[in-house]
Amino acid sequence: MYGKLHGACLYGIDGVLIEVETDLSNGLPQTAIIGLPDSAIREAVERVRAAIKNCGFKYPSQRVTINLAPADLRKEGSSFDLAIALGLLTTSGQVILPVGERTLFIGELALDGSIRPVNGVLSMVDLAKREGFHSVLLPEENAREARLITNIRIYAIRHLTDLIPVKDHAQYTGGGQPTDLSSNPVPLPAYDQSMNEVANQMIDSVSNTARQQVIIHSYDHLTQAEHVPLREEKEIISSMEDYSDVLGQLHAKRALVIAAAGMHNILLMGPPGAGKTMLIRRLPSILPPLTEKEALEVTKIYSAAGKWKESSPHLMNIRPFRSPHHTISAAGLVGGGGIPKPGEISLAHRGILFLDELPEFSRHVLEVLRQPLEDRNVTISRSRAVFKFPAHFLLAASLNPCHCGFFGSDMEHQRCTCSPAAVARYRSRISGPLLDRIDLQLEVSQPKDWREEKESLSSAEMRRQVLAAQAIQIHRYGKLPFSWNSELSGQMLRKYAVLEQSAAELLNQTMDTLGLSMRAYDRILKLSRTIADLNESEKIKASHVAEAIQYRNMDRSSANLLEG
Repeated sequence: MYGKLHGACLYGIDGVLIEVETDLSNGLPQTAIIGLPDSAIREAVERVRAAIKNCGFKYPSQRVTINLAPADLRKEGSSFDLAIALGLLTTSGQVILPVGERTLFIGELALDGSIRPVNGVLSMVDLAKREGFHSVLLPEENAREARLITNIRIYAIRHLTDLIPVKDHAQYTGGGQPTDLSSNPVPLPAYDQSMNEVANQMIDSVSNTARQQVIIHSYDHLTQAEHVPLREEKEIISSMEDYSDVLGQLHAKRALVIAAAGMHNILLMGPPGAGKTMLIRRLPSILPPLTEKEALEVTKIYSAAGKWKESSPHLMNIRPFRSPHHTISAAGLVGGGGIPKPGEISLAHRGILFLDELPEFSRHVLEVLRQPLEDRNVTISRSRAVFKFPAHFLLAASLNPCHCGFFGSDMEHQRCTCSPAAVARYRSRISGPLLDRIDLQLEVSQPKDWREEKESLSSAEMRRQVLAAQAIQIHRYGKLPFSWNSELSGQMLRKYAVLEQSAAELLNQTMDTLGLSMRAYDRILKLSRTIADLNESEKIKASHVAEAIQYRNMDRSSANLLEG
């Protein structure tokens, strides 16, 4: 006897459709799972066997072969338990599922038949929708996450016996009142008691009468989850820290507005206590909210990584802010593992990756950022497969100007004790190629007149400027596959970043003076384009280029150190 149902697993952060084929044949009772399963899937045999028996069904006393197709794809996780159990029950004729209903089955089984949640449900349900499935059966704990996908029916179950219509419970259990399992807030004791009674009745009668076949005509008796819209923008903004808390630092705030308006990488350099970390941690408060498409991308990554918060029933339309410690490994930053999982740069997708005290990170760890900053994705190769994770993020970093932290300070009590060679050695921990990829490099000094400042520039005012510049970019790029100035390259950069004659001359002169690379030239062009958008100027003027050049502080500082 042969049967086939559909399950799904994760491949990187994407869902993959898997055919769960079941074959029952004569021979010694044994069960084999084939199709490159991992240990968790091979152990599913014992979980499924116990769950089937404890729910009053009979595990087939035949030779059982379970194939997970395609057979050449490595599978991992416990999401196939439900599909395997129902495949065995339908193939052995104990259960008949609805005809004409194309359903995806996801869930891990407990030994008593309870359905436990799994990671990556959002990617799997999104795949089911694209593949034309009508419905998805999954654990109740995953229902809030799954209902973020529209136009597909989501049925939530807590126990394998939830599939049995209530009207059939009396026949199935051999008489008596059916147990309403779905109304019990603490299911395990109720399930243990009712299932033990069922098992005893079946054992007593199995030699005398045939078991009643369970026919499920539809899943309408199950709880169907409803779609939840995006969170309101006002609700998001009100929960964030505000730039009005930061007194002074108008120059740094201007740079942060430019970074947010064009999604440009930014680096703040200054002495301890200047407010570098405080400034960057408030950057999410002026970024535009995620679009629904972007929110789905980000939430899928967090779902696959097991980091989606059940407390929030909404898509993640707040741009991520990730701030890993400087002891992080290269694999922790870009992703890794036997079957790779997303790293910090993927968790920061469409948001901000903040590296505080940049020189304290390992040189090797920092260098792995170079390719993702250019390609906006990271590729991890393994012997059996190649995984590609999205990594389109805004890199924000901070550092002290030297080892003691007071190089260039004009404060009497903050004199630098580092020699020029020590300063150069400290800054050399950050390679030139990595610095080239950071558009804004800004020195932040201690604010002096902050006591006299009565009112500081707030996040709301800065955000208005950012949204106005973003609207210009959306209109300009229309249906092109990008929407930020920082994504311009090649011909598109030459087309949309048109310099006036005086601006071109200024930029060429700066290139010769500072010895900038061609990559730095392109970065200044992109930055100038964003500054022009903030000033509502179609063409890039000399003043825009001049402002962009002044944000290349590390280039100028390196040149001064070499001259010294």
